[in-house]
Amino acid sequence: MNPDDMDFSTVVNRNEKKVRKALAEFMSQGRGAAYASTLTEKDYQDMYALALNRLPARYCQKGTIVVGDPVRDEDVAEAVLDAFDTVVRRPKE
Repeated sequence: MNPDDMDFSTVVNRNEKKVRKALAEFMSQGRGAAYASTLTEKDYQDMYALALNRLPARYCQKGTIVVGDPVRDEDVAEAVLDAFDTVVRRPKE
């Protein structure tokens, strides 16, 4: 079998869902809410990517049995906060 001919779309980083949830929560309150209306979709994408890059990748495929998850919710929240601070300090045009 040739990997170029295989479907890898079911392999996902388990942290993606956690980061989306943490980002939505952060942007709905406090400092996040204060900036929410001024940020662009690109800003949100930058925050999402930066937060994911600060966390260890946790890839799995559908049907994978996950015994433990070394990434704590606090780690995800901290990564989102760091990403937010970076984007707000250095916005891209």
